[in-house]
Amino acid sequence: MEPYKVLLADDEEDIRVGISQKMDWAELGFTLVGEADNGQDALELAESLLPDVVLTDIKMPFLDGLELCRILTEQLPASKFVVFSGFDDFEYAKQAIQMNVSEYILKPINAAELSAVLRRLKDQLDQERTERQNMEFFRSQYAESLPVLQELFYTRLLDGRIPPGQEAAQARRLDIDLYSEGGWVAALAHIGSGGLKSTMAPLSIQQLLEENLSHVGCKTFLYNDAAALIAALQKGFTVYDLIQVLGRVCTLAGSYLGLTLTIGVGAPCQQLGGLAQSAAGARAALDYRAFVGRGRAIYIGDLEPESGVSLSFDESDEHALASAVKLGGEAEIRSAVESLTEKLRDANPPPGPYNLFFLELLTCLLKLTRRANLAMEDVFGTGFTGAVQATDFPSLEAMGEWCLERCLRIQSMIHRQRSDSAGRTVEQAKEFIRQHYRESDLSVERLCAHLHLSPAYFSTLFKRETGMSFTAYVTVVRMEAAAEALRGTEEKTYLIARQCGYEDPNYFSYVFKKHFGVTPTKFRAG
Repeated sequence: MEPYKVLLADDEEDIRVGISQKMDWAELGFTLVGEADNGQDALELAESLLPDVVLTDIKMPFLDGLELCRILTEQLPASKFVVFSGFDDFEYAKQAIQMNVSEYILKPINAAELSAVLRRLKDQLDQERTERQNMEFFRSQYAESLPVLQELFYTRLLDGRIPPGQEAAQARRLDIDLYSEGGWVAALAHIGSGGLKSTMAPLSIQQLLEENLSHVGCKTFLYNDAAALIAALQKGFTVYDLIQVLGRVCTLAGSYLGLTLTIGVGAPCQQLGGLAQSAAGARAALDYRAFVGRGRAIYIGDLEPESGVSLSFDESDEHALASAVKLGGEAEIRSAVESLTEKLRDANPPPGPYNLFFLELLTCLLKLTRRANLAMEDVFGTGFTGAVQATDFPSLEAMGEWCLERCLRIQSMIHRQRSDSAGRTVEQAKEFIRQHYRESDLSVERLCAHLHLSPAYFSTLFKRETGMSFTAYVTVVRMEAAAEALRGTEEKTYLIARQCGYEDPNYFSYVFKKHFGVTPTKFRAG
């Protein structure tokens, strides 16, 4: 096992030397990776070295040990903190506990006592690491989460949010058996008013469904404030047998629960990916309840006989195409467009459904264009009115090429827009820093509040665009301003420090020497 990393921070050199040389780090299971003589340097080292344990004095220049622990608790939540101080003060101990400090040691530091503390910390770190790496731990966590993950899978399956062709593989990973000899059917429940409290009604309906369908392969689950089921059709159990059982459940719901239960039944499908279309049929069937009657099972096949073979540009198609355009490259876009053209080729629909499918696809492209604030003529050409039909193209391949070209244009413009936006954001940040570097409370949080961005996103963006962190950039701006003031004015160093955002002139001198290699006084003299 790799030794745990330790960072030591204390402004007294003899204490740092004593701890670093007297401790048998390897025997204790640790390695000393860095030392700092002030809190600010310790913070910067911690951000780069990611220590497992931080040993810090309370009283240090520029940033005290408790504030250091407070900041690092957020940045390094798995790390352990040991604070030592020469002051036997209960307030320090109390604050240390609030800062998630593991141990509090009084100076002078005893090697045996510190060794015992490190051994305790190693035991804690070993236990935490073992728990996280222990497969039995993961398996138990997974088993507890499995019912929730399974319900989420069923919901995504009916919503068409599982990538085509991946349904069976995802089901196997979640220990879901969806075997069927005759295909599958989706059914959705609608619970009317009256009877049981609304919060309990979906659970009661789910239980009724499970009790009455226990003899067949059905999966029941909560779905959109009601209940749904996926039924596996077999030789001895057809969709009409399912409708009969569901009609019985509707009657029982009225008798037992005082609820008006209506269940919409979609058309059967032969592939798991078709369950989204079956669920769409079940929703459509529920729309007819005002006309054919509530409190019963309604089959879409009785009302729309052709619904089982309809072709649609469904939610999964739109999600796949939009994701490829916004997040993928040319290869992903080509694959998404080819998948759509292949879907059309396999269905070989008549002109009406063919045109409707293309219209839905075109609507997806229009939404992508509008959401990205792109000009329609830049994407679709000058004079575009939206009056395009699939039958305007000489072949399916020609229509696919037209769609591919528009998708690639949208992607290129979005990427250019993102790059321009990132550049503008960074320039705005630089300008804000130039205007406020004199203020000691300038922080990334304050800047992000001004830019309306999250600090995590901004920090990543700023480092990517400038090659340095926000803190490093502010330091450069302040040091350049300080150098210019030292060269061009006779101002006192402590006043220049304050004008550059440093309330502590000693810390200003420390940073200046670290940046330029000489003190402010020597810089001015040279």
